[in-house]
Amino acid sequence: MIARPNARDAETPQPEAWHTLPRAEAERILLTGPEGLQEDEAERRIAFYGPNRLAPPKRRGPLLRLLMQFHNVLLYVMIAAAVITAFLGHWVDTGVLLAAVVVNAIIGFIQEGKAEAALDAIRAMLSPHATVIRGGLRREIDAAALVPGDLVLLSSGDRVPADLRLAAVKDLRVDEAALTGESVPAEKNADTVAHDAPLGDRCGMAYSGTLVVYGQARGFVVATGAATELGKISGMLAGIRSVATPLLRQVDRFGRLLALAILAFSAATFAVGTLWRGHAPAEMFMMVVALAASAIPEGLPAIMTVTLALGVQRMARRSAIIRRLPAVEALGSVTVICSDKTGTLTRNEMTVQRVVCGGHVFDVGGVGYAPVGDFSVDDHIVDTDRYPAFELAIRAGVLCNDARLREDEGLWSVEGDPTEGALLVMGAKAGFTQHAGEAAWPRLDSIPFESEHRFMATWHRDADGESWIFVKGAPERVFEMCDAQLDHDGEHPLDVDYWRRMATDTAAQGLRLLALACRRSAPAGDRLGFADVETGYVLLALVGIIDPPREEAIEAVGECHHAGIRVKMITGDHAETARAIGAQLAIGIGKPAVTGAEIALMDDAALRRVAMEVDVFARASPEHKLRLVQALQDDGQVVAMTGDGVNDAPALKRADVGVAMGMKGTEAAKEAADMVLADDNFATIAAAVREGRAVYDNLKKFVLFMLPTNGGEALVVIAAILFELALPLTPAQVLWINMVTSSTLGLALAFEPAERDIMHRRPRPPGEALLSGFFVWRVLMVSVLMMTGALGLFLWELDKGVGIETARTMAVNAVVVAEMFYLVNSRSILAPVANREGLTGNRYVLVAIAACIPLQIAFTHTAPMQAVFGSTDLTALEWAKVVGAGLLVFCGAELEKFIIRRTRLATRLGLRQPPAY
Repeated sequence: MIARPNARDAETPQPEAWHTLPRAEAERILLTGPEGLQEDEAERRIAFYGPNRLAPPKRRGPLLRLLMQFHNVLLYVMIAAAVITAFLGHWVDTGVLLAAVVVNAIIGFIQEGKAEAALDAIRAMLSPHATVIRGGLRREIDAAALVPGDLVLLSSGDRVPADLRLAAVKDLRVDEAALTGESVPAEKNADTVAHDAPLGDRCGMAYSGTLVVYGQARGFVVATGAATELGKISGMLAGIRSVATPLLRQVDRFGRLLALAILAFSAATFAVGTLWRGHAPAEMFMMVVALAASAIPEGLPAIMTVTLALGVQRMARRSAIIRRLPAVEALGSVTVICSDKTGTLTRNEMTVQRVVCGGHVFDVGGVGYAPVGDFSVDDHIVDTDRYPAFELAIRAGVLCNDARLREDEGLWSVEGDPTEGALLVMGAKAGFTQHAGEAAWPRLDSIPFESEHRFMATWHRDADGESWIFVKGAPERVFEMCDAQLDHDGEHPLDVDYWRRMATDTAAQGLRLLALACRRSAPAGDRLGFADVETGYVLLALVGIIDPPREEAIEAVGECHHAGIRVKMITGDHAETARAIGAQLAIGIGKPAVTGAEIALMDDAALRRVAMEVDVFARASPEHKLRLVQALQDDGQVVAMTGDGVNDAPALKRADVGVAMGMKGTEAAKEAADMVLADDNFATIAAAVREGRAVYDNLKKFVLFMLPTNGGEALVVIAAILFELALPLTPAQVLWINMVTSSTLGLALAFEPAERDIMHRRPRPPGEALLSGFFVWRVLMVSVLMMTGALGLFLWELDKGVGIETARTMAVNAVVVAEMFYLVNSRSILAPVANREGLTGNRYVLVAIAACIPLQIAFTHTAPMQAVFGSTDLTALEWAKVVGAGLLVFCGAELEKFIIRRTRLATRLGLRQPPAY
């Protein structure tokens, strides 16, 4: 019986514990060895374990997916409205309503198909081929044929085909950013580590889907397919349901309540008209149908789509690509942004910031790979040629280096290890370029960096023909080689305590450390060997390197804080580095950084508390990121999550708004996200939040415009029924008003620019209803004003002996003109609009009014329209009365705003809050 790697017997480790086992023990459990598996054994195992691939998820068929798009209360209401308008013979209205239903369903169908592509992107990361040893022979096979126990060979440029326990390693470095978020390639060896070591610290493992950037290795397969770390992420992603955005939840709730209200209102109106006032049932039925059709907000889905689409266009101009329309508005309601560190908050360009020499500490100016910046001591700019130790340290960093610094059309980049690139940039700032240095000090031999030895050494000859050996590496290792140090006034015995103290102080600032040393002598032989680098070196400097924060990210984080949005940093990097970067960004100042290992020990209740209190999370795995997002959501927060790796995909999908990086992000992250940042810049998120808030503002303004216009029509008819008056509006005229105002006026609010204080407000509460108590008051007030103007004008004209057709024509025009004026009022919920900016700040409002005027003139004065709607011509005086009715609404709405502003009701109503610092 073959022992299976994942079997649950006494001697078999858990799948995640392979990093704790010595190579020999892993071989014994896997029943394999240096010759690999025999072919027949591999065939038996693949029958047991299955192929090394990720199974496609179960999916609904296209037809069912399309039909499910119609399962929406608002669409049900729109379909009902289409049926009613068809019954009344208003085929244009019917066509518009049905077109809106179909368009919304198609958009949802397309977006759902895109979201499912995230799993396909993860499966595409699996390597198609693998080099193995089977039966002692080297072979290249389809990676799907790999089984636990196979001996796999890795070399530079390979994608790791399965999870491996490394057995032999030579200078192996693996880019694991997609899984761990680590900003630099991980150095690998065959050593064991503790059971609770984070994924990024498991030096003896190589994981499926990661990329070998340097060196060679061989390792035994311990997990394939769904059992790999990549497979676990795919399983997590498949099990996560996307969360509906706040707007969709609000609109769904609003649609349900409005549908019930319309039905109840219609039934009550019919009963009052027929049973109490004795109107003919047929006449009342037609009126109720017309009022119900007018009350249905058929313009809401259209205005939502247009407003969101305009937001998408504006965001695209700011390098934010929206993949799902509702994400535009969801950004505006975000209360917490969980951001990755590397490349989003930081530049992803390693930079030397500090150089410690004997007796002096140098600060290095400039950020990124552009060789621009000064050197300073105690904030005073200095010349390097006055400090021999510092100058020689710069030379050592440039010469003991395998990276290349390149410029292409003004853009600087590094080929090779980013840490080595940072040393080249520092040299260029001092005027010591790599090309000039190698020409004057040619390299004769080198010892490449190996993780076992933790240093690199190079042998050079200077212009005088003398030999120099330069060393760079981990400080503890280089300290062991040195017995002297170079100070400002020459060589002195090594002060180990000083250097260790400075190393601790520099590391506490989150900087990665390198030590530089030299020896002025030639190797013992004609080649540079390890015996030549054991002792006798002079310590030159400690170099502190960091991936610095983006300047624009610092400003954007501040803007988010002013907007009441918490910013949390979740990274795979080390806690010290994360805390230091966080402090520079004003994230988590004075608070501890919590690691993934600590998160794993917390239950859900404890994690909810910690997630709200702590702002920096380090060494976080995919499970930790997902749990953090869920904990914040369980606390009632609206969460935006940024990420670039496969490890971020589950959290991106779960978040209210998933934000992927466009430049360095994996396809899996992009497909799981709602938004992609084309410039990988956190500042773009802050700009997108601003646009999202503007979108929601405009949707609220549209609702505040739409409901009173429908309410005004309804109150006119209800008042006529209650007081046994002649109906001021016929069913056809009600539908005309609704069609004209919905198709021309309301759409203009989608183009409304963001208000100036929009990023100084707190995020709206996630559970806030689309219609607050204040909104209900505003709807009732404006509805009453419209009814007063239209019904009052209708009764006044009848009292003067004018025919009922003329009175009704004036009532229809009074409602429409009132809506034109109220459209201008609706440009701002509280701010006054009786000024130049308020009247002309949105040219689309003026265009909409200009388009509506000829429609009303045609309704009033053309014979075909008069025949259909029963309208008549109006005199100039009668038109003046109509305009007066409209001005009543405008002045009343502005007076209400003025009173609220003067009595400071806005703050108490939660409409205007102080900035959240």
